[in-house]
Amino acid sequence: MKQQGFTLIELMIVVAIIGILAAVAIPQYQNYVINSKLSAAASSVSSVELAMANDYQSNGTFPTAAQLTTEGFNITNPANGDQITISQSGSTGQITYTFASQIGTGVPANSSITFTATPPAAGGGSSLSWVAAPVGMTNQSAVAYVSQKLNGS
Repeated sequence: MKQQGFTLIELMIVVAIIGILAAVAIPQYQNYVINSKLSAAASSVSSVELAMANDYQSNGTFPTAAQLTTEGFNITNPANGDQITISQSGSTGQITYTFASQIGTGVPANSSITFTATPPAAGGGSSLSWVAAPVGMTNQSAVAYVSQKLNGS
């Protein structure tokens, strides 16, 4: 007798293998999507970082948003509704990128990335040090990405 087709056991093994692969691949894919959105946020902020650094080098203080506008630099928020704000406190300047909507599990709406600039210590060089910190994020992959990749490690 000639065998045709697959047995039930063979089909169940194939389905189980596909299920295991999907269980591993889907969370990884979701983390990659979140990380790409975090990277896009950092790219959106880079021109503001440069404008603030130039202003600091020229004037010795970090500018306000109004000062940047007066100098001809307009902070443009992304079209997706996210917000970029700047502030200053003592000798540090901050840029905050706030997400308007949830970008993935553990990165809810209104979570943000805060980029803080600190001037070099006396005699320590001439470049500002920018440090990124996640605010309101519980996704471990997102927190690690902001803490490590966006800080140059």
